[in-house]
Amino acid sequence: DIKFQWLCAGNEIFPALLDAINAAKKSVRLEIYTYASDAIGERFRAALIAACKRGVQVRVLVDSMGSLLLPASFLEPVKAAGGDVRWFNPITLRRFAIRNHRKLLVCDDQIAFAGGFNIAAEYDGDGVTRGWCDIGVKIQGGLIAQLAETFDEMFALAEFRYKRFMRFRKFVAKKILGTPEARLLLSGPGRGTSPIKRSLKKDLARAKSVRIMVAYFLPSWRLRRALTLVARRGGTVQLILPGKSDVLVSQLAGQSLYRRLLRAGVEIYEYQPQILHAKLIVIDDAVYVGSANLDVRSLRINYELMLRLHDTKHVAEANEIFDRNLKQSKRIEPAAWRKARSIWRRIKHRWAYFLLARIDPYVTLRQLRTLKD
Repeated sequence: DIKFQWLCAGNEIFPALLDAINAAKKSVRLEIYTYASDAIGERFRAALIAACKRGVQVRVLVDSMGSLLLPASFLEPVKAAGGDVRWFNPITLRRFAIRNHRKLLVCDDQIAFAGGFNIAAEYDGDGVTRGWCDIGVKIQGGLIAQLAETFDEMFALAEFRYKRFMRFRKFVAKKILGTPEARLLLSGPGRGTSPIKRSLKKDLARAKSVRIMVAYFLPSWRLRRALTLVARRGGTVQLILPGKSDVLVSQLAGQSLYRRLLRAGVEIYEYQPQILHAKLIVIDDAVYVGSANLDVRSLRINYELMLRLHDTKHVAEANEIFDRNLKQSKRIEPAAWRKARSIWRRIKHRWAYFLLARIDPYVTLRQLRTLKD
């Protein structure tokens, strides 16, 4: 049996992660995009060092771009205590665009955590009065072995030192594991459709109710069309997007799509209290949670990890979380949105869209091609 528990914002996420590391007896696998050298980062470092001293096998995988501001020396004490720390895709001009955006913790092959969270002080709080709004899930039972295995694959890939990198990358990047009730969707760069995107398109094709809460929203034309078709055939489509964002260009790119979505009947809300960083999608009787946003980078470029749960209880709980955040969000009214769009604002929207939907994928494709050499 598989057990899931929702964790909302740093107040719930960080204590659960630290408790699992502190209780570990055999192994700790930590995979993270952003690790900051602040008070939260120090608490995790102390927990990892203590685990090493207990004889626990500790492995940490940190993305080089996501943790660009983290001094290399910060995690040296973990290595000195016996831990194995690797930086995913050390930054070079040849391949800086290829990133590992996954967030995963697996302890003792018994318990795991996944979601949108990073290890940084800005996530610490309830997501309303302070701290970014984010979501994670605690997993026990099934899927743990698959989660541990996919960590091991990414850990082996970290430094990109393989002559036949492309063949290995294809093996790792795109997978669907688990059962229809609890699927693990793994995605990465390169040829072939993302399993996340493929699963979303299949669910949207028959959807009556769609509820999406993501930090970065720039879906492909086909996904946008699928969303508008749900609304036009009488279904409900609700989007909670950031009113405050840590990446302004992403927010502007997402807003460039508002007019057409609103015209199709899609309801758009912007989360007001704090920066929105959650990734939660509820489509009828299925719910998605994990590291992937609904944008070009998550669906075509980054290494990502998402869970798709098909269970009445989990869907009901996800809807409760969505409703709670909806109350903290401001609805975008079509007439007011049209009136507020000055010529300068339209220019910014178009340039942001062009940068993220065209230039970013182009640069990444060029870098992927160089890895074949």
